[in-house]
Amino acid sequence: MAARLLASGRYGAVHAGVRGDAAVPEGARCFRFDAMDEPSIVAAVADLPEPPALVVVATGLLHDEARAIAPEKTWRSLSAPAMADVYAANAIGPALIAKHCLPRLPRDRRAVFAVLSAKVGSIGDNRLGGWHSYRASKAALNMLVRNFAIELERGNPRAVVAALHPGTVDSRLSAPFQRRVAPGRLFSPDEAADHLLAVIDGLTPADSGGLFAWNGERLPW
Repeated sequence: MAARLLASGRYGAVHAGVRGDAAVPEGARCFRFDAMDEPSIVAAVADLPEPPALVVVATGLLHDEARAIAPEKTWRSLSAPAMADVYAANAIGPALIAKHCLPRLPRDRRAVFAVLSAKVGSIGDNRLGGWHSYRASKAALNMLVRNFAIELERGNPRAVVAALHPGTVDSRLSAPFQRRVAPGRLFSPDEAADHLLAVIDGLTPADSGGLFAWNGERLPW
């Protein structure tokens, strides 16, 4: 996402927050943070030289063998520690980032705060069940987005808060599950970024609080 934003030339500066040893595109202004360490979020937001016109939160957790985290096929597989970790990455972290970024959005022009969600977090679209922790944490994120949109409209009606479903992206998160992906529906990171930025470009204040797929389709909560 950061690389595509830089390539667009539409922004005076692109700030890329990273964790661990993740690479940062040349030209981006790097900062490090821990989504579960609120003081690190406060420090990162305080260092922004001006109100951000666009904030994209791209955290997410589906599986982690080292922590015995995997998408559950049945309620018999539920684990409190695993559920807590999934909720932390998929809902609590983005909520804390929103807590400190939403008040900084400009009020004199359109601004967007977007989070990566997932279609499987749609309660209305759920027909298969399973993946309990991931589905529930993304559903929680979608509800937070709706809540934040209602609250933000009162003081900053030109701003937009939205949840985005990127489709299946060729990444470590999707790697164990790619065999079931339909032809032409496994997107490279660059393709996914282009899709999502196009969706963001089309969002209006009337869309605030919604969940949108990579092709612009509005998904049910």
